[in-house]
Amino acid sequence: MTDLPDSTRWQLWIVAFGFFMQSLDTTIVNTALPSMAQSLGESPLHMHMVIVSYVLTVAVMLPASGWLADKVGVRNIFFTAIVLFTLGSLFCALSGTLNELLLARALQGVGGAMMVPVGRLTVMKIVPREQYMAAMTFVTLPGQVGPLLGPALGGLLVEYASWHWIFLINIPVGIIGAIATLLVNAELHHADAAL
Repeated sequence: MTDLPDSTRWQLWIVAFGFFMQSLDTTIVNTALPSMAQSLGESPLHMHMVIVSYVLTVAVMLPASGWLADKVGVRNIFFTAIVLFTLGSLFCALSGTLNELLLARALQGVGGAMMVPVGRLTVMKIVPREQYMAAMTFVTLPGQVGPLLGPALGGLLVEYASWHWIFLINIPVGIIGAIATLLVNAELHHADAAL
């Protein structure tokens, strides 16, 4: 992969960070649920819905992401996925009730559902076929690390800050990812237009 152009390598990094953000969010919430329940005045038994709303939305929206990428373009959908995920993170952090949190998690789920398959499409479009497997290994490895770090990072943030920070940490990463997607993936936009 060292013989790939710099812009392609940057695109792979952007996809890798998207995979990491999406996978981290599937487990970072787990250790924060008791703190969230107390803060929102809810029974801890109701807090499982915070996880279910995200995972269920991802499962429902996943099939639509490829179709949307074909209709609107890979770059546009990947950018939209990052923006929706980041906005969902902001709304999660600002939630004052369980219902608000569930809606915000669903918005995160829409973004997360589009991020992974469209990221794979991005790799398929920018990397030569003979380097595809190496590139996919590169971008999916951070996605495998996210679920491992999630519970520990969530516990640290809840212990030393508040549960809101498990969502707020996504915001600077999401902003940088969205801007980078627009700047670095310009040639991907041209490839979409040529199809």
